[in-house]
Amino acid sequence: MNLPPLVEGRLIRRYQRFLADVELLDGSRVTAHCPNTGSMLGLNQPGNRVWLSRSDNPARKLAWTWELVELPDGVLAGIHTGRANRLVAEALDQGLLPELAGYVGLRREARLGQACRSDLLLEFGDRLCHVEVKNVTAAVSGHEGFFPDAVSQRARKHLNELAQWVGTGQRAAVVFCVQRGDVMRVRPADHIDPDFGHAMRGAARAGVEFYALGAELSPAAIRLVRVLPVCL
Repeated sequence: MNLPPLVEGRLIRRYQRFLADVELLDGSRVTAHCPNTGSMLGLNQPGNRVWLSRSDNPARKLAWTWELVELPDGVLAGIHTGRANRLVAEALDQGLLPELAGYVGLRREARLGQACRSDLLLEFGDRLCHVEVKNVTAAVSGHEGFFPDAVSQRARKHLNELAQWVGTGQRAAVVFCVQRGDVMRVRPADHIDPDFGHAMRGAARAGVEFYALGAELSPAAIRLVRVLPVCL
């Protein structure tokens, strides 16, 4: 995925979940939209180097959107969770995940259960596979990424719906989109949301498939390039 032209700055603060104040290289200060509902654990430290995109749409309340952050060790992380679905769809089109290759149709935001929608629905003739995409930006020492970075009842609900779908004889998968280059494996964040970890292991026992894809990032592009192990 090629990114729009980005502008560099330094993070002043992130607040009210969806807002971030940034000082640009010319010394001006702007307020940017933060397209990430999580805690952004380890990513939102004041002074971090960040990159923003700018929209010319006059209908937008905020012209700037926070896209990337550089950690103190130089690692880049993509914080725009809205880009994860497209990144995974691109990776599937390129055959990066053989287990989900060979589909003949792809639909987005397909209904799953009574009150949920899955991010992607893959069609293998009369066989269907609902795919839920989870963006991973949190990590601990040892190159281990984890999800979620905050308690998420919504994520647990999605797992339960996927498990029920598998019970009908169809397929379901969760793909962790790891938007940082230093993560080598992914696990549930039992230390943050133990109920999610419990639901994830239960879904795996029910037949839900779990995959993780790692990214290479630059201010010009983000691409998923490698398959990572998921450690239950």
